[in-house]
Amino acid sequence: MKQYITYMAKCIELAQKAQGLTSPNPMVGCVIINSQGEIISTGYHKKYGDNHAERDALLKLENAQGCTLIVNLEPCSHFGKTPPCTDLIIEKGIKKVVYGMQDPNPIIAGKGLQKLKNAGIEVIGPVLEDECKKLNEIFIKNHTKKKTFIALKTATTIDGKIATHIGDSKWITSDAARNEVRNIRKKYDAILTSSATVIADNPTMEHKRKIILDRKLKTDLNSKIYQQGEIFVFYDEKLNAPNIKNINFIPTPVKNNKLDINYIINALYELKIMSILVEAGGGVNEAFLPYIDKLYHFIAPKILGDNSGKSCFYGANVEKIANCTNLHFERFTPYPPDILIIYNK
Repeated sequence: MKQYITYMAKCIELAQKAQGLTSPNPMVGCVIINSQGEIISTGYHKKYGDNHAERDALLKLENAQGCTLIVNLEPCSHFGKTPPCTDLIIEKGIKKVVYGMQDPNPIIAGKGLQKLKNAGIEVIGPVLEDECKKLNEIFIKNHTKKKTFIALKTATTIDGKIATHIGDSKWITSDAARNEVRNIRKKYDAILTSSATVIADNPTMEHKRKIILDRKLKTDLNSKIYQQGEIFVFYDEKLNAPNIKNINFIPTPVKNNKLDINYIINALYELKIMSILVEAGGGVNEAFLPYIDKLYHFIAPKILGDNSGKSCFYGANVEKIANCTNLHFERFTPYPPDILIIYNK
């Protein structure tokens, strides 16, 4: 299978072109090679509702007889927004299919591969399985856990502060780091923040979907964050919310004077919001910490050195180091003079 690693890496590269555009579908890239190993066609799933990667690549060819198709995810075998890719693969005379990982969707899960085998097509894989799973970690959680994927981003000084004791936070990190935050936001279906952040910073948070936790309905609806996109506001179910176009007010149970995070997370999945990026203050960050799948931590080479400065996580009463939240290091990237460290749960 080693001879297919380079082609599979190309599939992943193609798939990444549509990052943030395919939800709730996965990101998929496809490469077709002839008997000499030459790439004769490529394709990828460009956005939700468009052709799948295999169909995109196959329809560019007049003749695919005897060729090998490489794809990072098992070809689908059911009718969805588009017809089954397995049918077109068989129809086009593909001789061999190399796949990166099996589809976690129980509707497909192995059925696509079996259908190809039943048609006499040689099936090889998985190839670069770990990389393929990382590419579609959101899609995998959605189908295996039936839950929304939760990422959290914070930007701090070396001593973990996000603002001074008077709330000054502009700017802890550099332009380069803040530009990368914009790229990160594009990966997720929605951005989640709190009423405290809206009131303190009046952020725009440009995104197609935005979620605001506003228990007491105290944010000014003329704030920048409300001016574009689809808005979801979670608030205390005992209050009466206004009826405003483009703002979805969602009554939420309250526990210990805080909105019920479990309820919110379950509601997000029911709303078909498959992934969120939490960008808030230390209290909300701490509340979501038990539920996150990924943490983006930007660190600036600055030390505030003020015990009353605002921390990126606070609110938990942990007495023993053994009870800390443990994360797994994924990678780090420099955005001089800052760095980004990414952790997984």
